Amino acid sequence: MIPSMRSLTAEEYVEAFKSFLDHSTEHQCMDEFNKEQMPNIVAGLCHCMSHKAEHASLLLGDFLAGALAPFHHIYLLSKVVNLCLLNRILQAVHPGVFIDNEIVEPNPQHVAAYKELVNQATDLQNVSFIWHQLTSLEYEQQVKEKGTHKKFDFIHMIQMLYRVEDIPNTIKFFHSCLDHHGKLLIIILSDSSGWASLWKKHRDCLPATDSGHYITCGGITEVLRRLGVEHRVYELPSGWDITECFIEGDAVGGRMMDFLTGTKNFLGTAPPALRRRLQEALCQPECSSTRDGRIIFSNNLSMIVVES
Repeated sequence: MIPSMRSLTAEEYVEAFKSFLDHSTEHQCMDEFNKEQMPNIVAGLCHCMSHKAEHASLLLGDFLAGALAPFHHIYLLSKVVNLCLLNRILQAVHPGVFIDNEIVEPNPQHVAAYKELVNQATDLQNVSFIWHQLTSLEYEQQVKEKGTHKKFDFIHMIQMLYRVEDIPNTIKFFHSCLDHHGKLLIIILSDSSGWASLWKKHRDCLPATDSGHYITCGGITEVLRRLGVEHRVYELPSGWDITECFIEGDAVGGRMMDFLTGTKNFLGTAPPALRRRLQEALCQPECSSTRDGRIIFSNNLSMIVVES
């Protein structure tokens, strides 16, 4: 008897996600962006400090997740590494300036992991942290109830808008939290990614996100246009080698398909017609390209820099 299809457990997701990381350039493209583009982006923050005291500080808001997302532990750690790098870039561009971080993350394990990485870091001088174990919506409600609307110089949202209930209002609120000349950085999948094509044409093959949002850069920029706020989009090419997904019985390919579908042993439990449909879709030009006999899925990202 063929076992029935079921969603991945948290531990199974970690294993499947590691296969994705091992075969994609997602981390590399983010690192390149941070090293090549981020210094110029944060350099402009010096303007927002001109009206402050001589011993000024930068307020950095790290909004990591919109809802409890049990399958994002490794991804959260990659975000944390990215944010630690951001702090170092800010220190290098604005030497001597104090950086006050406020972190909003609902999962206590993720908060603990972030704190542990911060404690291990030896090069985050003049950086302080305030921790909020809240969803972004809970944080917003708390701010409004207290009537204390803190202004941030820089707000960083790393692939978290898939998991909020109301994307336009979430963006509107956090944009209102920017100080004069502040910036909001949103990282989201690109419209040119293979994910965008899959979500449009084969959504029924894929698991729902925590809040049911399949959104890419175009959906975010449309919200920003309606809000009338200035923004700039940076495209980050990224690839994911999915060749093993088409090799019968390949364990690595099986784990990658599990990650893509959110399903345990998708290749072994999905109806043959569904499996063929998804594998055929993955080979289409709008999803993948062939390089030296390898099938490379487009995992392109977009970095959206929003002005106050």
